[in-house]
Amino acid sequence: MGDIGRRGAVALTITGLLTPLTLALGTAPAQAASCTTSTGPYQKQVEKFLGRPVDGKQSAADCKAIKAFQTKHGITPNIGYAGSVTWGVMDLMNKQKAVGKNPNKAGKCPTNKGRIACVNLTLQLSWIQDGKKLVYGPVPVRTGRDGYETRTGLKKIYWRNIDHVSSIYHVPMPYAQFFDGGQAFHSVGVSMWNPPGSHGCTNMTKTDAKKYWSLLKKGDDVYVYGRKPGT
Repeated sequence: MGDIGRRGAVALTITGLLTPLTLALGTAPAQAASCTTSTGPYQKQVEKFLGRPVDGKQSAADCKAIKAFQTKHGITPNIGYAGSVTWGVMDLMNKQKAVGKNPNKAGKCPTNKGRIACVNLTLQLSWIQDGKKLVYGPVPVRTGRDGYETRTGLKKIYWRNIDHVSSIYHVPMPYAQFFDGGQAFHSVGVSMWNPPGSHGCTNMTKTDAKKYWSLLKKGDDVYVYGRKPGT
C-alpha cells in the first residue's frame, strides 16, 4: 500500500497491499503443467464441496475440478491436489455462507455507534450496520496475511481517495478509505479467497468497495475484530 499523499501530510507507514505484485496487478497465476494423481489429505472434504463423487480417491475428473478451483482463486501450486490450503479456503467459504444475514449475531461489533463498518477477521467478512440494523453485506473480504495483520480495534475513516495509487508499489487502490495508518478498504482485481492475504488493507471486490464508498463518509466508525486464520 502506498503512503497517503495528502497535501502537507507526513507519509504514513505502509501496511496494506496485495502480494505478490503480479496478483495485485490482476495477473492470473501460471497454469501448472500437469495434474497430480495423488490423493490429498482432504480428498473427501474437497470432493464433497465440489459436488464430486465422495470416494476419497483422486481421479482425473477430481483433479480437473480441484485445479479449476485453485486457478480461479489463485491457490498455488494449482495441480489439483486436495491439500490444507485448498480445503482451508473451502472451509472458510462454508463458514461464511452459514452466517447468512445475521453477521453480528454474537454482538461483537458495537451497536451504539450509529453507522459503522464491521470487519470480522476470523470469518473474513465485512458489513455495514446502523445500530442493530444491517445496512449492507455481509461480504467476503481479504485482510492482512501473517506478519502484516489488519490491526484490530475501533477506528474512524479519516481520509478517502477514489483513485488512490500506491506510491511504493505503483498499483491502483480504487475507492480507498483509510481507517488506520496505511490500512484501508479498497478494491482489488483478485479473488477474495486468494491466499495468503494483503499487507494489511481490507481488500474488497469492486462492487463492494464502490458500495462502501457510497455508504460511508469521513469520520464514520470502523470496528475490526477477531483473528484471520493462519495469522
